[in-house]
Amino acid sequence: MDNKILVVDDDASINELIKINLELAGYKVVQAYDGIKAFALAKQELPSLVVLDVMMPEVDGFTVAKRIRENPQTKNIPIIMLTALSQLDDKANGFNIGVDDYLVKPFEVEELLMRVRALLKRTHQIPESASTRELQTLGEITLLPEQYSVRIGEKQAKLTPIEFEIFNLLFQNHGNMVSSAKLLKDIWGYSPDDDIETIRVHIRHLRSKIDKIANGKKYIETIYGGGYKLNI
Repeated sequence: MDNKILVVDDDASINELIKINLELAGYKVVQAYDGIKAFALAKQELPSLVVLDVMMPEVDGFTVAKRIRENPQTKNIPIIMLTALSQLDDKANGFNIGVDDYLVKPFEVEELLMRVRALLKRTHQIPESASTRELQTLGEITLLPEQYSVRIGEKQAKLTPIEFEIFNLLFQNHGNMVSSAKLLKDIWGYSPDDDIETIRVHIRHLRSKIDKIANGKKYIETIYGGGYKLNI
């Protein structure tokens, strides 16, 4: 296995615990204990994935994630953020920057390994939809997988990789409800009972980007108690 993972946490005991378990699972691990070193290593090592703590002195995890996303060399590296904070606003902040997944401390090591495996399996430089024969144009909507973008008429919206995969799943099932459980299973590769809020946060950001280019039409419909539907 050639996957190299950058682990960033200023708590040495947690950093070492993650490192040992990732190495036992067959991954190569690079460690950083502060945000400045983390971004430097991200550019130098170009890891397959970053496990990034939020609360660090001087430069916090949100700032590191933002710098990773803004740098052309590192912008597509998937990020799992570790946080002792479970408030929706913190998740929304991370997801808006482009964080791929969240894990709240304290966490089970197996849960972290499961999310790492799922994210590495799912995340590529180009989404799977770019290499398949899935529908990419319908009505005024066109998917642009290589750019993680959606075009409606003459307007275009740039999405995060996660947002693009969610929109693509809704797009392929247009007119039919896609349950929150299916979104979690197909996009993240797991279906935790307590993580429906993750979907809501992503849908809210996705809807806001689509609405800006939709010429007044509301494409994404919430089916309360069920899931979401794309109306074309």
